[in-house]
Amino acid sequence: LELFMSGGYFELLDWMVGRGKKVFVDLKFFDVPATVAAAVRQLRNRGVTLTTVHGNQGIMEAAAAAKGDVKVLAVTVLTSLDRGDLDDLGFACDVEALVLSRARRALEAGCDGVVSSGLEAPRLREFIDHRLLGVTPGIRPVENRPVDDQKRTVDVAQAFANGADYIVVGRPIRDAASPRDAALAIQKTIAGIFGGN
Repeated sequence: LELFMSGGYFELLDWMVGRGKKVFVDLKFFDVPATVAAAVRQLRNRGVTLTTVHGNQGIMEAAAAAKGDVKVLAVTVLTSLDRGDLDDLGFACDVEALVLSRARRALEAGCDGVVSSGLEAPRLREFIDHRLLGVTPGIRPVENRPVDDQKRTVDVAQAFANGADYIVVGRPIRDAASPRDAALAIQKTIAGIFGGN
């Protein structure tokens, strides 16, 4: 479950946790380190499983120092960015090199894992510590992939085959004619991958 801090935010979070749900607070905290640390501290001891930060070394270190029982994931490179976008932002390296660099720095900062495209996940597993959790967004169906702002996508099976521990599926469920059926189909695919029923 992704939540946004607004009216009733913590009440909803507590309600979900009280019903045994795992909560992923995917807010990509990005601010001065002290503000990010304060935001992460608000999530401690509430049953939150994961949260995300996006920023430089100081931001990642502040979040990691404040995390308590919450696992902190550092965003590497948004799945909506490609080589051309990195050029526009002034990055001289390619996407994979930037993802690997940010993942190394996240580990050094004390983060528990990273968010990255499934396209880079195999290299993360090869060159970065296997203890890092890998969360893969930008999941799209094998057939009839929609044209949207996600540029570096994989399907469910590819994500796990490439080393993801978790996947984030948004629009393929939200925008489906039957979101429930779409979610159940994805769960069936995952069960098939891992030998479940």
